[in-house]
Formats: sequence, structure tokens, C-alpha cells
Amino acid sequence: MLPGKVERREFEYIRHGTLTFIVNFDVANGQVVAPTVGKRRTEADFLAHIKGTVAADPEAERWHFVVDNLNIHQSASLVRYVAQVSHGTEDLGAVGQRGILKSMKSRAAFLSEESHRIVFHYTPKHASWMNQVEIWLSILVRKLLKRGNFTSVEDLQAKVRAFIDYFNRTMAKPFKWTYTGKPLAA
Repeated sequence: MLPGKVERREFEYIRHGTLTFIVNFDVANGQVVAPTVGKRRTEADFLAHIKGTVAADPEAERWHFVVDNLNIHQSASLVRYVAQVSHGTEDLGAVGQRGILKSMKSRAAFLSEESHRIVFHYTPKHASWMNQVEIWLSILVRKLLKRGNFTSVEDLQAKVRAFIDYFNRTMAKPFKWTYTGKPLAA
């Protein structure tokens, strides 16, 4: 490496695998809570994460989740679970055919209803900067993952979990919005 030159990766770089982390960010205290680790992020994985989060505090009256518009955040199984814990059984319709389950739009509308015990709030498309967990993920990338060297997926998982513990102990605090509402460019 020479000053002013772009960093490069050796051609012998070996990728040992990947992991998916689904995390919750507590906006009140700035901590990462209840991370879920897996090989993928399917509808079933996200549903299991939400169920695990709710089970961590079964006495909570209401849960609010801020998520982006990823399809697994508006899945049929998630609608069924929210309906079950909110009002019991009702006819939700059929995926792609009728009722609440008909489309992603109808499922998102149902999941956003304030009357439910579990409420989802969807960020606008192309606005990841509004989702505070995305801000935390950028910290994770800068502090740990960028230029990181991991010998296996188990090593990666252990280092990310250790970073989460370290972050929660030493760095966690609520994010302050600094945007004043003025246009960014004239």
C-alpha cells in the first residue's frame, strides 16, 4: 500500500462463509438486544426472531418494531402470529387471493394497526438512514467487519457477539437526530 492508492484485497482471499444477524435496537437506551444468528434470513427465521423477542418479556403490553420493506417483514406467517397474539382467530383470507393475506400491501396495513399487541412501523423505501438499527450496523461494519479477518463462520459469530457485548457496555446511547429540516443543497 502506498499513500493515495486504493486499498485492494489479495487474489488469494478465501471466503469462509456468511452469517445473517437479525438484531433489535432499543432506541431508548441505544443497546442491541436479542440478536439472532443464522445462515439465512427467511420468513421462518424472521418470525422465530420476533417470537423470541416477545417471549423475552411476555408481560409487555405492546411491542413496536421499526423495519424496512423487506418481504419477510410482511409475510403471511407474521400476519398469522400477530393476529393470534392480538385478537385470537379470525379469517385472514388466502395468500394472493383474498382478505388480509391477499397482498404485501394488505399484510403491511394489518401489521401496522395500532390496536395490535405487536405493531410494525415501516420506513419509507430508500430511507435506511431512518432505521436506527441500520445506523448501528454501519458502526459494526466500521469497527469490526471492515478489513476484518475471520477464520470461520464460528469465529465471525463469536467476534460479532463479543462486539455487541462490548458496544452495549461501553458505547450504547440513544442516537440523536441532527438534521434540522433545512435542504441539504441549494
